Amino acid sequence: MRIFDLLNEQLISVSLDKADKQGVIEKLVDLAVTSGKLTDRDAVLQAILDREKLMSTGLEHGVAVPHAKTSAVSGLVLALAISREGIDFQSADGNLSHLFFLLLAPVAAAAPNIQTLAQIARLTGNSEFCESIKSATSAQDALEIIRRAEK
Repeated sequence: MRIFDLLNEQLISVSLDKADKQGVIEKLVDLAVTSGKLTDRDAVLQAILDREKLMSTGLEHGVAVPHAKTSAVSGLVLALAISREGIDFQSADGNLSHLFFLLLAPVAAAAPNIQTLAQIARLTGNSEFCESIKSATSAQDALEIIRRAEK
């Protein structure tokens, strides 16, 4: 599963202006809402917040992947938000997060969900990719960086 195939310009924000974890999650969910890919914003938001209560999805190296399974989507939904300044997402390494990938999956979708999480990990494990996408000036630019990285 390629990340490029799951994203479009409506699902990307390259200038995240939220200052806290809750604001980031709400922005990501709103990106998914405006794309028409989910049926119940409140249910999705609650599913993400419930997942965050279990353990933060802030990873290392400036990456966070809030995710949840929900009946409010019929297929995988991915959104991306970028913060140049960084936001405290209670990351595993204690550093600020800059890249936020929201992943939503139907309740019964185990394999595609795991494959997508693995692909995000592969991409963001490359420091050149992370630096490049953090400097994206538009959603189109971010998509092109992802496309090139997934060749």
